[in-house]
Amino acid sequence: MGLVGGVTLTAVSPAAQVIAVQEPVMRVLVLEASALRLRADAEQPLLVAGLGSSEQRLRGLSVRKQRGQLQLTLEGRSRRSVSLALQRELRVRSADPRGIWLGKRRYRGELRVRSVGAGLQVVNHLRVEDYLASVVGSEMPQSWPLAALQAQAVAARTYALAQQGKAGGFDLKATVASQVYRGVESETANTLKAVESTHSLVLVHGGKLIDAVFHSSSGGATEASGAVWTKQLPYLVSVPDHDQHSPVHQWEVWFEPHQLRRAFRETGGVNSIAVLGTTGTGRIRQARVQGPRGDLLLSGKQLRQRLGLKSTLVRFEMLASKSAKPGAGVGLKRFEHSFGERNSYGAGTVLMGSWRDEATASVDANASFMGLTPPPPLPPLPVRSTRRSRHQPLLLLAMGQGFGHGVGMSQWGAHGLAQRGADFRQILNHYYRGAEIVPYRQLQNSSLAFLWRSRQPGGVERMGDA
Repeated sequence: MGLVGGVTLTAVSPAAQVIAVQEPVMRVLVLEASALRLRADAEQPLLVAGLGSSEQRLRGLSVRKQRGQLQLTLEGRSRRSVSLALQRELRVRSADPRGIWLGKRRYRGELRVRSVGAGLQVVNHLRVEDYLASVVGSEMPQSWPLAALQAQAVAARTYALAQQGKAGGFDLKATVASQVYRGVESETANTLKAVESTHSLVLVHGGKLIDAVFHSSSGGATEASGAVWTKQLPYLVSVPDHDQHSPVHQWEVWFEPHQLRRAFRETGGVNSIAVLGTTGTGRIRQARVQGPRGDLLLSGKQLRQRLGLKSTLVRFEMLASKSAKPGAGVGLKRFEHSFGERNSYGAGTVLMGSWRDEATASVDANASFMGLTPPPPLPPLPVRSTRRSRHQPLLLLAMGQGFGHGVGMSQWGAHGLAQRGADFRQILNHYYRGAEIVPYRQLQNSSLAFLWRSRQPGGVERMGDA
């Protein structure tokens, strides 16, 4: 499957030899469930294909799997029930600009319902620019500076298009497994402006779309891709971050003995955690958990998952009580901030909760922010043991920095640079070294130039793969 939904020959002079490209259509997995309900907003009906030879106009539609069939309740002028074979796919669209209700969210474009495994899947087919207006508002507070929102739009567009066709029935998930997409409710005037003002712009390296991953906050320096994943990409290197004002720049979490026994059942809890290897910026590569019933060797990612940590840039102390002071020189800040539960192993991490703006120094808007020398490793957080009585259980104190895998663009760093006067191009050039920002039409799959065709009103139609 190519990066575009399809191509259409245009009536131009032979000398131009131009092909106009229909705006790419994204396929986003928005729901997996055993049952679901879709409904229209106000007076505009749902237009449902797959029930018969023609579309049916309905106010609502409920679907569930039962006795080896799809059981449907159709809400039109009257209410009736029908059964369909599991192989049938339903296509639901609407002319209503407010979208289609699926549960508590509304979506643009077309929703396709099909049976997969033991449940149902709903995949939202919509044009990439419509998709991005929601992604930007789902991934960043819409009140952030326009330059940060624009940088997010370009990174998210690049990431999305690079994923097209990689999975079977969809391109992306609507969660942090890909990048967060919450439908119509996450669109605002600011996110629409960020998307429209960067229309079609993508990041490329060597003539190809880059893997434009991003995260919430690095804790001082982003990480090289090869230190976190298997492949080192030339544009994903470690750079200084500008996230010092982030509420997760530094953090700490306490773990009670019963929590440690649940997280490390093999070892019966934790007596100590020994860090065996770190990356260049100090993130844990490998650690040994020592407990009453033995030792356990874990990667940094596995340790983070077990404890639910914000990042692998973390050090540990075993303390007798919370009143015991951490090692000297830690200097952790205390933040009054409420965070939502989230992971960051996909492209992005949605920023949850409220945040406090802090004054930052202004800089020359033409500055490059590039500094080619990678930052030195962050100073290690001290590890200290504490004496205890024979039967006194120890608490684990995790002291860390940042939120997410640390690779690519730091969202809080983008906010910091924008506050200091950087535009979206400077932000992207800082985090994706050596990548170019170009209109999508400049990507070529043949000797003919491609043009990005303006968005047209009406329903979405996926035209055949290029």
